[in-house]
Amino acid sequence: MGRDIAVSMIAPKPWYGDAMAQLSRRCFLVASVPLLAAETRRPVIAVGGISHESNSFNPAKTVLADFGLRKLTEAGLKEAASGHDILAGVVEGARQFGLDLYPAVSAGATPKGTVSAEAFEVLTGELVKKLKAAPRLDGVILNLHGAMVTEKYPHGDAETVRRVRQAVGVRVPIVVTHDFHANICQQIVDDSTALLTYKENPHIDTRERGLQAARIMAGIVTGKVKPVQALVKPPMLYNIVYQHTRRPPLLPIVEESRWLEQNPKILAASVAGGYQYADVEAVGASVVVVADNDPALARREAERLAGMLWATRDRLVLKLPDAAGAVRQAMAAEKFPVVLMDMGDNIGGGSAGDSTFLLAELIRQQARGWVVTICDREAVTAALTAGVGGAFDMAVGGKMDKFHGPPVRARGRVKSLHDGFYFEPEVRHGGGRYHSQGLTAVIAVEGSTRELPSLLVLTTERSSPNSLHQLISLGIYPERQRILTAKGAIAPRAAYEPVAARIIEVDTPGLTSVNPARFTFKQARRPLFGLE
Repeated sequence: MGRDIAVSMIAPKPWYGDAMAQLSRRCFLVASVPLLAAETRRPVIAVGGISHESNSFNPAKTVLADFGLRKLTEAGLKEAASGHDILAGVVEGARQFGLDLYPAVSAGATPKGTVSAEAFEVLTGELVKKLKAAPRLDGVILNLHGAMVTEKYPHGDAETVRRVRQAVGVRVPIVVTHDFHANICQQIVDDSTALLTYKENPHIDTRERGLQAARIMAGIVTGKVKPVQALVKPPMLYNIVYQHTRRPPLLPIVEESRWLEQNPKILAASVAGGYQYADVEAVGASVVVVADNDPALARREAERLAGMLWATRDRLVLKLPDAAGAVRQAMAAEKFPVVLMDMGDNIGGGSAGDSTFLLAELIRQQARGWVVTICDREAVTAALTAGVGGAFDMAVGGKMDKFHGPPVRARGRVKSLHDGFYFEPEVRHGGGRYHSQGLTAVIAVEGSTRELPSLLVLTTERSSPNSLHQLISLGIYPERQRILTAKGAIAPRAAYEPVAARIIEVDTPGLTSVNPARFTFKQARRPLFGLE
């Protein structure tokens, strides 16, 4: 790798120990990034973070074992650089701007309920320990989600940055990246040097944002820029139904943020839609503008973008069909496939992945040519026992909690069995390439024909439907089906829009229901448009 990422004889020892041994290896996370030889005096930047989107309405806690790790050896960094995620952008930025990366803990888990106190303390403890062990540190880039809620800290990301700031001191710059769904509070802005969020939802600009973070850091450590930032939060819950950034009402606002960054005095202009499934004080939309040594400019432009958000509130009206109505509309369509977005069971929002409302209606209304994916370990075990071609008859789904409908009886035959791994070569939501839904069974449900198979996909792991290869890897051709279902909101669109004749957003119940009236908010600031 030449001078891009040079090897140092003082590279740190692996950070993980007995306390971390239970971390799952199937997920993603941390690193061992070599340092450049000291005499070259290139800036050394720590990179890492703890990422989780916490649905505080989900009673199932996110524990230490739910988090996974990714070691960034020299080979690992080289592989990461070829990807599309936030880390790929940071690695590329380090190469472009002459930075050397130091290994810090970077951990993440699939969205679920509040992060346990133990998990948070262990992970942040290891992160701080790694930073303090650095022989020399010129800056820190933290890739955080922005919507982590822990048992003790409602704004877990802010507490993480507070601890990192305490560990590295006031002179070391900290650049923070956030997901578009971040709930940003003033504390994290105060403790960071610069904060920026993804601009796109679906999140297809993750690499770009990592590159931007590295660019800002390079400007800071070389003395070329002096960031000042302003946070403005319009008093509104920007419903996830309207958080598609490539169509109105958000499209012109996101375009304006991009235009602002053409000004060399604006280092970053971020518009975050927020995450409505976290009952925290700072829930809702945010604007953060980072300017170069011009606090008045940062404040003025942040207030202007926030005003643009507030001006769209009369367009944020919820009027979606329920499961029965959506299935009727899909069956009556003239062009296919029709995609039904199961918004109440949005896996990427921390839901169970086993909602049965749409499955029940497809069977009840005798639809043909559909695909439904449900996470149900028990059902997969039954399919494995039956074997390919064997009969299948059991109640599926609705087993993880009481929010996603009762189990629904499905009869048919086992069509195929799979290991559940799949690869996405294109840039899709989040930029991830390698995915797993665990052992998977495909059931051809009664009434299926060769031309119009009705297929029930049963998985052992929740996997957000952000890639069509989730189905293609199972021998299912999405464009040949009449009705496809996706347990998500906006994120699956990057994958499904290219093949869909129509997408219908469905107001299904569940832990990610798009209707805030289904939830009781106790901590959110008031008044808040969208809740009142």
